[in-house]
Amino acid sequence: MQKRNFWFILKSFVIWRIAITLIAILSIRYLPLFSQNFFGGKYINYITNPLFWGWANFDGEHYLSIAIYGYKNLQQFYFPLYPFLIDLFSNILGKSLVNYLWSGILVSNISLFLALLGFYKLALLDYSEKISKLAVVLLLLFPTSFYFGAVYTESLFLCLVVWSFYFFRKQKYFLASILGVLISATRVVGIILLPVFLGHFILTKKTIKKELLSLLLMPSGLLGFMYYSYLNWGGFLNFFKTATLFGEQRSKTLIILPQVFYRYIVKIIPDLSWDYFPIVFTVLLEFFVASLFICLLMFSFKKIRWDYWLFATLGYLIPTLSGSFSSLPRYVLILFPLFLFASQKLINTKKPLLIGIFVILAIMLVIAESFFIRGYFVS
Repeated sequence: MQKRNFWFILKSFVIWRIAITLIAILSIRYLPLFSQNFFGGKYINYITNPLFWGWANFDGEHYLSIAIYGYKNLQQFYFPLYPFLIDLFSNILGKSLVNYLWSGILVSNISLFLALLGFYKLALLDYSEKISKLAVVLLLLFPTSFYFGAVYTESLFLCLVVWSFYFFRKQKYFLASILGVLISATRVVGIILLPVFLGHFILTKKTIKKELLSLLLMPSGLLGFMYYSYLNWGGFLNFFKTATLFGEQRSKTLIILPQVFYRYIVKIIPDLSWDYFPIVFTVLLEFFVASLFICLLMFSFKKIRWDYWLFATLGYLIPTLSGSFSSLPRYVLILFPLFLFASQKLINTKKPLLIGIFVILAIMLVIAESFFIRGYFVS
């Protein structure tokens, strides 16, 4: 990577990090707490330093708990690689609750910086510098991008995915496969890289060589966690069965996408209490993101690499099978091909319109992060 490109990524990361910190400071000063629940380090620690503990709100609390104490009952929904890395970093910083949180923040932020480097290098294989830079900006301006800096798996997952694709494109299949193992140990949706990569050879009619067989290693992260689940909780699919505990709007049965849109249009949105802005914002954000990304998928069909498109499609559809768009605004952060496609379409947009889009995204980011830091569920 050329030095100027590296500095672009570094400057983008630093500006984004400063921006989300300022948003957090303002939210703490002006936005009241939602309740005394769902805070990182519990309420007793959060109120002493919300700017620090706020980055572990909601799921972050579970990742810290797993890193410190190991898995407890009903935490099977959270895959092991991220809390393992938190624990690994804590061996350097020291075994205290504060240092565990610092470890989680460091893992997430380091992962994001490496993810941006990998995303940019991967983008340059097919797109101009201008489009690639715009894709990075869109990703960092996206309304839920603050999760990249929180104790969540978004940055780690994106980092592993873009570098796995990069090595695969460079025909370094063993390295791509090793990262694939780690990906499937980070989230269940990571398993989609196996059919995406294998499908590439089937459709291109390339001979399966010995090094390509290494791709079969990719599900071992998921399979290992399933076996661990069986030994400890008596079931291979406990992570799926406990998913409904982290959002009562999720269904125990699989729901197809048209039914989910129907639920939102006919049942959920009309029944909103419009005088309570936080829930209105969250539901409309879910619906907006779901609609935007299904449009991007449809318009990008045959316009981007088919393996990128398949990855984005599966990555979009799998979370919706729960019957809800809850958390989808966060899950789409890893769908890098659609950010590239959006950048390609926006690159020739008139400057005032492009600035307007940036401003809208920034406003939504401010609102979403502010709610998250103060204990309101966003995604």
